[in-house]
Amino acid sequence: MRDVVIVDAARTPTGKYRGGLSGIRSDVLGSAVLDGLCNRTSIDPATVDDVVFGCVTQVGEQCGNIARTALLSAGWPETIPGMTVDRKCGSSESAIHTAFTQVAAGVSDIVIAGGAESMTRVPMGGNRDVHGEPFGQSLLERYALVSQGEAAERISDEWNLSRRQLDTYALESHQLAAAAADHGYFDKQIIAISPGKWAESADPADTDVIQHDETIRRDTDLVKLGGLKPAFRRDGRLTAGNSSQISDGAAALVLMSSDAASAHGLDPLARIRAVTTVGADPSMMLTGPIPATQKVLQKACLSIRDIDLFEVNEAFAPVPLMWAHEFAIPREKLNVNGGAIALGHPLGASGVRIMTTLLHELRRRDARFGLQTMCCAGGLATATVVERI
Repeated sequence: MRDVVIVDAARTPTGKYRGGLSGIRSDVLGSAVLDGLCNRTSIDPATVDDVVFGCVTQVGEQCGNIARTALLSAGWPETIPGMTVDRKCGSSESAIHTAFTQVAAGVSDIVIAGGAESMTRVPMGGNRDVHGEPFGQSLLERYALVSQGEAAERISDEWNLSRRQLDTYALESHQLAAAAADHGYFDKQIIAISPGKWAESADPADTDVIQHDETIRRDTDLVKLGGLKPAFRRDGRLTAGNSSQISDGAAALVLMSSDAASAHGLDPLARIRAVTTVGADPSMMLTGPIPATQKVLQKACLSIRDIDLFEVNEAFAPVPLMWAHEFAIPREKLNVNGGAIALGHPLGASGVRIMTTLLHELRRRDARFGLQTMCCAGGLATATVVERI
């Protein structure tokens, strides 16, 4: 296979639910990121072979193959194809995997992988209300399927995680994200968004620019988190405070063969060492990052000790806590700039958002290997290992 590198990665700020990005369609958020990547790299869009995006709730504004509608909205040539994938929370990480395999196999030289989701404009689960229940009788006879929130409660049961542990982890996510923002660690990865330019009902007189994540709660503490009511069980441990935030955003990165990067005079951020996706118990649902991590490390011919930084999606606080316990990973190597609890979880964009954060942090620290993994609805998980160049 050909060597596959990532030459740039960028994202919008994460908009809070009904916040500053709520007036902007998700495909338009995607086009803003595509625009920004071209400006940053000086890549001619006409040289791009394909665009692959993740999107989860593909209904209404998000049902028209968002990869294609985003690139056309950005003014890119109509000759460029687009494909939208849905692997639930891992959708845009799967977009990375799809782009990787295209370039590695020699089918394409340059592919954009990204994702976009407006959870304000297209509510999560909105596509389930159109034509009935998503699960048939045969599936329900085989598995006792539950909500993701109940699955997170079951993980808390299995790994004996207390409400205090979950809230403490959530507080740390906000504190780490706030510190990263204050030190400017996100500045190089964020493409500022002007609602006056991009919103559907844009006011030309609106000169406001959103250039920072809206989701970081700087004033939260254990008292406030402890006062929140359980969200999934009457006496449960999971709350809105120790779960990922409903949010809006988009992210994208540029994958190339190493030869194409050299031909364009671009210095890669990293090469992709290995990718994988696994299936796990649909009833527990969120435990997949454990076997996914084991499998991707095996594919990369690396051990857990070789990895400098880890990103485990904070869908719910028990997930990274469970994962860190299984692999004995110290907190200072895990989600070091916060995660989805503080930075939001715009479903279809999160995989590339996490990769963007990981790549820029590896460069900032002059570190070598990074691993990211995400749990996905239905008992799935994605994982990727990158090596900084």
